[in-house]
Amino acid sequence: MLLICFLPDDKFYSDMNTKKYETNILNGIEQAAISVISRAVKYDNEGKYPPALASYQEGIQLFLDVIKSTSDKRKQELLRQKAAEYISRAEKIKEIVQQQKDTGNYHEQIQIPNNGVGFSYESLFSKYLDKNVKRVEVEDPYIRNVHQTYNFLSFCELLVRFCSELKKIILTTGSNQQDHVNQRSRFDSIRNSLSSYNVELEIVYSDTLHDREIRLDNGWVIKVGRGLDIFKSVNKFSVGFTDQNLRPCHETTVDIFFKQH
Repeated sequence: MLLICFLPDDKFYSDMNTKKYETNILNGIEQAAISVISRAVKYDNEGKYPPALASYQEGIQLFLDVIKSTSDKRKQELLRQKAAEYISRAEKIKEIVQQQKDTGNYHEQIQIPNNGVGFSYESLFSKYLDKNVKRVEVEDPYIRNVHQTYNFLSFCELLVRFCSELKKIILTTGSNQQDHVNQRSRFDSIRNSLSSYNVELEIVYSDTLHDREIRLDNGWVIKVGRGLDIFKSVNKFSVGFTDQNLRPCHETTVDIFFKQH
């Protein structure tokens, strides 16, 4: 290992190394911005406007960070021009998305591949959750076993975090005929916990329910092919057990719609 110790008279060399370190960080941010904007353009060309908008916004912020950090005036001007172009396109896409929502034609689809990672509930659902959400209806026939109930609890936690005015969650699911007493006990525990956040939980049992759907009263409707049970099981002491973003998923499709009330 090479250890460099800078003495007081080595200030020039210390400054040079600091600038080199800062330059490396700056270059890293710039490369990240280019990568994100490239992804935005790809989504844009494919007509996938919601993820295109999100990527443009992320890339623009990264470009602005580079502009603030660089002292190269020419580079600043070039980046400002590009950022202005992307801001203009992002505003156009925002108008397109709003028109789709107004006319009831909004549809976004997310494909989760087999063993795909990075698909936590937060990454999938959080952008549709806000202070306007007061009531959430979840239809999922398979919140019956312990791990499925943990999935539902994780989703409830997400709602509590992002929906400050949340008042009620209604879950419609199937009854576990072999272990209904424990199933109800688990729901009672979640109900009691949610009540401390002034959120009411209502459980409805249905033996004929098949579809999986999440309805938010701010207009968003989310349909997940597998419902909330998208994650594969992992060992309790494996990476991904506590972090959903690191847990492999089953293959499924997520469809998002917007319906005006």
